[in-house]
Parts: sequence; structure tokens; C-alpha cells
Amino acid sequence: MNVLFTFKIKDHQLEALTNDFPDIQFSFTKDLANEPIAQYEVIVTYGEDITSEVLDRATALKWLMVASAGVEKMPLAEIAERGIVMSNVRGIHKTPMAESVLAHILSEGRALPVLHAQQKRKEWNMKVRQTELRSSTALILGPGAIGSEIGRLLQAFGVETIGCNRSGASADFMDKTVQFNELLSVLPHADFVISVLPSTSATRGLLNESHFAAMKNTAMFMNFGRGDLVKESILVDALSNGEIRHAVLDVFEQEPLPAESKLWALDNVTISPHVSSHSGKYVERALEFFTRNLVKWQQGDRELLNIIEPKRGY
Repeated sequence: MNVLFTFKIKDHQLEALTNDFPDIQFSFTKDLANEPIAQYEVIVTYGEDITSEVLDRATALKWLMVASAGVEKMPLAEIAERGIVMSNVRGIHKTPMAESVLAHILSEGRALPVLHAQQKRKEWNMKVRQTELRSSTALILGPGAIGSEIGRLLQAFGVETIGCNRSGASADFMDKTVQFNELLSVLPHADFVISVLPSTSATRGLLNESHFAAMKNTAMFMNFGRGDLVKESILVDALSNGEIRHAVLDVFEQEPLPAESKLWALDNVTISPHVSSHSGKYVERALEFFTRNLVKWQQGDRELLNIIEPKRGY
């Protein structure tokens, strides 16, 4: 069996793969456009290099292993039509992203940016407004693997957690869970509104002006999922009008965020350039998903971990 990676892995990782799977030929390329790919049964990719043209040439392709959580930029309809099995690394981001969310919450609550600015000015000022997490409420949009890990960490600080998903089904480390259509009823209770939602037909544009109007004016909005959850203009208005206290944004409608974006000039915004999931352990964790599924694949088991339904987009 032939497996093609479209990204590099470390020498010791390749050595482990070849030792564990001696009957498989592993190849690597960063240029699918010019690579002969007709012989590969499996392609391991971050996803964005898979196009309709690539699928046309990958005539032996049976399994797409996507070393990313998001798949919305891939030709999902054609993947479904061709019956290609697709899996991803859902849950791989939960540790770094949950830690990023918690870091931003604690940083703002304990006034670390203010203290840092005072240090730069060599200013000794003890009149710094600081808050506690205990007894606050966090509304987590998308209480899946990442959202549940955020909930676990927040509950350790005495935070009430409310999950919000399409079905309203209960989720780990959520004190309660509501459906999307109940958002307006729970937003007024939330001190933190944290989105880790993927980009799907049900989530694009999910938040509008009425949702921000319903939030506490002391609330912090945090988007760590996808930028198309809310239009930038709605965010700018909500922040400028004092409808919410602060926003921490790791994702945007357009990335990189254009220099002319009004978000850059707002004092009550923290801009993070889509780095909350970054970790030196990323490829290592992705390969753990891949090798577990590769064992199943060799055994003829197609019930892989983290199967993606292309028509649904997740």
C-alpha cells in the first residue's frame, strides 16, 4: 500500500512509521499539482491542497487523512460522491486551545496587560481593577472536545458552564446545555461567551446584532472557532457602542486581518493571529490519530476514529 504525506515529518517519526508498518511505502511531497499521485491509496494532508483537480488524478485514493480539525475549504461534495473515506484529528487542539482561552481570561481578569503597560512606564500604581473567575458564568458555543476541555478548566475555577449546540444534547463539563435557538435566553447570564464552533451551514452568521444586544455590557466575547460566525461590522459596532466589555479574537472573516480593519484601532479588542491551536506537539499528536487508524485500515476496518461526513462538513 502507498501512502502520501503532503507535509514533512521528523526523521524519528518516519523511522517509527516504517518500523511499525514495514509493508507500507510512505512518500512525501509539498506540491500535489506536479506529483504523480495515481498510485496512492491514502493521502495525509492538512486539507487545503486537496482540490477537484487533485481528486481527478488520485484514481486509487480511498482514504483522506486530514491532519486538521477544519475541512470546510475542501471539495466535500466531490469527496462524498467518490465514496472516499475521510477522517480528521478532531480533539487535537483541545489542550493548546483550552489553555489559550484560559490564559486570555486570566490575563484580562487579573489586569496583566495594564500591569505590563505600567511596568513599561516605570509606574507604581496599585489602583488596578482586577476580578475573580469564581461564581462567574461561561457560555460555550460548541461544547465538543475543545469546548468540553475549556469547561473542565473553567469549572476548576468555580465557573458555571453552559454549553450551546445544535441539538441541545448534554456535553462533558457543562452544567447544562441548550440549543442554538435558545441562545437569546441564556446570553444575558453569561460573563464569558466563548465560541469554538466550526464553519458549517448552521453556524455561519449564527450571531447577529440581537445577540450582542442581549449580552451583559461587562461580558467578554471570545471567538476561537471560525471567523464567519459573525460579521466584523457587527462586532465593531458592539465593541464601539459598549454592548460588550471586551473581545478576544483568534479568527476573522478575512485572514490575515487587513490593516484597514477597524478592529485594530479598538482598545477593547485583543487580536490573536489564528495561533491559539499552535503547539510544538501538533504533528506528534496528529500521527497518533493516523497510526491508530492505519492499523484499523490494514485490518479492513473502515470505522475509523474521527470519521468526517463530507455532506455535513464535520
